[in-house]
Amino acid sequence: MGQVTSLFARKVVSAAGDKIDPVRVLASVGLEIDAPWDPKAMISAEAYYAMLEQIAEEIDVTALPVQVGASMQTDEYGALGLAWKAAPNLLGSLARVERYARLWTSVVSYELRDTSDGALYILHREGPNRLGISLSNETSLIATVSIARQVCPVPLAPLRAFFRHPPPPTKEHHERYLDCPVDFDADHNALLFSKASLVQPNILGDEGITKFLVSHLDQELAGIDDTPTLQAQIKGEIARALSEGLPKMADIARRLGLSARSFHRRLAEQGMSFQTLTEETRREIAIAMLRDDRYALAEIAFLTGYSEQSAFNRAFKRWTGVTPAAYRKSHS
Repeated sequence: MGQVTSLFARKVVSAAGDKIDPVRVLASVGLEIDAPWDPKAMISAEAYYAMLEQIAEEIDVTALPVQVGASMQTDEYGALGLAWKAAPNLLGSLARVERYARLWTSVVSYELRDTSDGALYILHREGPNRLGISLSNETSLIATVSIARQVCPVPLAPLRAFFRHPPPPTKEHHERYLDCPVDFDADHNALLFSKASLVQPNILGDEGITKFLVSHLDQELAGIDDTPTLQAQIKGEIARALSEGLPKMADIARRLGLSARSFHRRLAEQGMSFQTLTEETRREIAIAMLRDDRYALAEIAFLTGYSEQSAFNRAFKRWTGVTPAAYRKSHS
């Protein structure tokens, strides 16, 4: 399963303040409140998203991503933060994140894409549409602006910010902090930076330090096993196929570049069954979407591969002991 740095969870709990129980919330992701803050200590991305969604059930989280993102400091990112500061300009800093983001998350990647206005800094994160992922995407891009401002000698703001998910009750907090228009329901999660801002020299840009740090980061990156587990690959392909109906094992095998016989053998070697993985994937997606009241029950049934809502209702009650409507009511 994917992982993110524990720094994110601790920052969220700190920003939420006394409105939540920090001991209980951190324990939900396997962290102790009095333990040292270590960005290299990783937690499950799934647990992190669930933690955000649990907090959202207790407090208004509209401004939380802004508060958390704005609190991020370059020094908290270890060698990567130093490499950001030592880059000659913003373009160099963003290019380093594009290359080395894997050091603090296995579920997010970044892409720099040239445009006529400058460059789009695009955040890619796979997974079902759910509140925890939406909040994470907002936090990550706002944090980018925060740390960029810490090393830029002049006021810095993107030309525009984009988020793929629907808008929160108000985007006032986002636009005030980012100092630019913010679009929701967009085609991607991204920041648009002007050509002038991309070449603005960083305060601490240093070529010598850069060579040392990049060499160090390359060594760290080489030490990470970045190959997704077979289970994660299969469930990812099942999730992508469900809106077209219940996928067949042969189709998923083909998506993974395997013959049906090889696919079946690899499942057997790891003690897994295709039917079980399909059920787990449908259940995980259903639970995540039921926590977000923007999705109608019929829509969730369709997106989890059920042609009729009654069949979805029966399956969900078999998984959890309650109907989808009852589950949503208890978590609203």
